[in-house]
Amino acid sequence: MTPELGRAAVLIALAACSIGAVTGIWAGITARVDAARWTRWMAGLFAFAMVAAVGLMEFALITHDYSVKYVAEVGSNETPLAFTIVSLWSSLDGSILLWALILAIWAGVFAWRLRDNHPEHAPFALGTILAVGVFFTFLVSGIANPFDRIPEPLSNGPGPNPLLQNHILMIIHPPTLYLGYVGMTVPFSMGCAALMNGSMPTGWARTMRRWMLVPWTCLTVGIILGGWWSYEVLGWGGYWAWDPVENASFMPWLTATAFIHSSMMMERKEHLKGWTISLVMASFLLTLLGTFMTRSGVFNSVHSFTQSPIGPVFLGFLALCLVFCVLLLAARVDTLSPPISKLEGPWSRDFAFLGNNLLFAAFTFTVLLGTVYPLLNEVMTDVQISVGEPYFNRMSVPICMGILFLMGVGPALPWGRAEPGEVMRQLSMPTIVSVVIAAGCVAMGLREPIAILTFALSGFAGMVTLKELTEPGRQRAAKLGEPLPKALLNTWRTGHRRAGGYVVHLGVVFIAVAIAASSVYRSETEMTIREGKAKSFLGYDITYTGTERVDEPHRWSRVAHFQVSKDGEHIGDASPRLNHYKKMGQAIGTPTVISRLDEDLYLSLVQVDTEGKMASLSVVVEPLVWWLWFGGGVMLLGSVISGWPAARRKEEEDAA
Repeated sequence: MTPELGRAAVLIALAACSIGAVTGIWAGITARVDAARWTRWMAGLFAFAMVAAVGLMEFALITHDYSVKYVAEVGSNETPLAFTIVSLWSSLDGSILLWALILAIWAGVFAWRLRDNHPEHAPFALGTILAVGVFFTFLVSGIANPFDRIPEPLSNGPGPNPLLQNHILMIIHPPTLYLGYVGMTVPFSMGCAALMNGSMPTGWARTMRRWMLVPWTCLTVGIILGGWWSYEVLGWGGYWAWDPVENASFMPWLTATAFIHSSMMMERKEHLKGWTISLVMASFLLTLLGTFMTRSGVFNSVHSFTQSPIGPVFLGFLALCLVFCVLLLAARVDTLSPPISKLEGPWSRDFAFLGNNLLFAAFTFTVLLGTVYPLLNEVMTDVQISVGEPYFNRMSVPICMGILFLMGVGPALPWGRAEPGEVMRQLSMPTIVSVVIAAGCVAMGLREPIAILTFALSGFAGMVTLKELTEPGRQRAAKLGEPLPKALLNTWRTGHRRAGGYVVHLGVVFIAVAIAASSVYRSETEMTIREGKAKSFLGYDITYTGTERVDEPHRWSRVAHFQVSKDGEHIGDASPRLNHYKKMGQAIGTPTVISRLDEDLYLSLVQVDTEGKMASLSVVVEPLVWWLWFGGGVMLLGSVISGWPAARRKEEEDAA
């Protein structure tokens, strides 16, 4: 009964989305309260039905019900329970089912949170979300149906992709990324609602920014976790390779980041409304493009699934959404325009925000061009070409430097025009710090211009950020006589959105320094060590102590053991391994990383002879990688602070 019940739940979800999409748009056009109420009910039914469908699929996976098509494709009696549960997103049909579930949850939460608020815009927005839900539930009930019944099921299955059961991060990384991807639908629908209604009041703009901040945070964490997984699992010692599917998650992050900055100007000065809505639409369209890249099989990537019939259908939906966005913008964007007013001159935060947005747009176009050009070239000329790291690095480095510079300059500038002399006074100390950092790098023997410039600009941006983060607290302490720590906490509590934004900037500074150091000053070698012997590399002494075979239900592994010391001090033991799965003939390595604040030692096992007397290793030393993950955590903290709901203030005493 599981296949039939699961498909019935999906069909109920499809019906709910179809009805809710119509009633939502109708409620927005006619201002009918009963139609808006029906739309909210349909959103709740959509969420309930998809939770039921996914619950049934998980039950089938856990009980190894191989009469369900998807379980027969990815299930296995030997797979550990944790990886059995998360195999929901290990293959095409299950990942689309997960997408529909997360969209349903977003729709249900949106309907519940807004309820009767913003009656001019919310029905349009919820109807748009459910219209997107129609497509995804249609996929799950049709060509991507995971609930098909197998007439004569086998007693066992192949298990999920070995790469997806090789590290615990695969339990966290995909759903976090999906929360960000799918969550972009909500601010997109809110932007569409503003255009349909023909107005963008400040309250709706502020609400839209908050609803973007949550998926942006999830996407940020998902990208960082994806880099960490690549670093910890794939054995090449890197965390970012400009892989097409990596780029697919990065592009909507760029446009969403630009939106978050642009929306601040839209709220404060009612500037750039059309541009801001264009950014939120671009973010949604880029998530669809990324999903198409992953699910169609058109790109050869460790992330992508095989060829499937879903590709043409998804491409058609992407084209339909693109046409809809262009026509809606062309027809309605002029209704949002405020009275004509000019941006202030170059010595203003307004101008810095505009420059920031243009750089993010240029960055997005650069990544998009390098990602899709090989595919377009192959379609048009039947010639395969590749666009690799040299292109992306050459094109992105100047843009990143500009973004880092404006991240320091922008917060130091006031809203509105400022005198150049005052600006120079504000930036004098950060400039001195950046010059000192650059001079210190040269004095230490560093000669790589890109790394030195990154360290200097990071110091510049970090100084401005710290100053802006602490200045209100220092002023409060001086004015009220409060202890500085108490004053800082009070100002951060009342201005948590501003403080959270600056904490995010600090995280970006950490990440910029880590990427520059680990990319430019990375060192690697390969070595073969006889049992009981040691070899040295950059001050590390690596001693091979032997190997063992470890048998687990879903795999067997050859584990090599090493003792590692530096400058005569033992710093840890390393046990890289080669894992063998029945689904994959080639062994999959699991490296060992000994991480320290200053650098990482990365050991990846290449080969062990049959007797275990000799082991071949790939050894990589990368400076400051730890700060990359730490910077991601700081960005998460800042996002939580910025998006934390403000406590409701108690009303003043009744007016007499």
